[in-house]
Amino acid sequence: MALNARREKDGLPALGPLEFYSVVSQKVEALKMEPKILDRNVNEGFSGGERKRNEILQLSVVGADLALLDEIDSGLDVDALEDVAHAVNGLLTPQNSVLMITHYQRLLDLIKPSYVHIMESGKIVKTGDSSLASHINEGGFKSIASFV
Repeated sequence: MALNARREKDGLPALGPLEFYSVVSQKVEALKMEPKILDRNVNEGFSGGERKRNEILQLSVVGADLALLDEIDSGLDVDALEDVAHAVNGLLTPQNSVLMITHYQRLLDLIKPSYVHIMESGKIVKTGDSSLASHINEGGFKSIASFV
């Protein structure tokens, strides 16, 4: 179990099934997920929004130092996006990092990035703060050249 591997790394004792269930139940509640999700198989038969929430739940339980969120906003309705963004913001600490890949400003309005990197052909071509994303949202990628 990934959580117990993490706990071992941190010098903490392993959790038994009942303790694990308690930890996961608290995370489910914090993420505004339905408790009955715990009765389902992991990653099986989930809708798009449920799948995204489940990914965040897994990150929340393990407490990753680095998380890569590839288009976590894809396929989410407005309410689900806000829930997922709230959950991601709740995971952020000075001790961890989140690398988010997105094509849309709406996620960045809810999760304020420290840095924005623009990639083209597999290379970072521009780096800035969150205002870079806003600039592109207003003027398109062709406006990058005029961003200072």
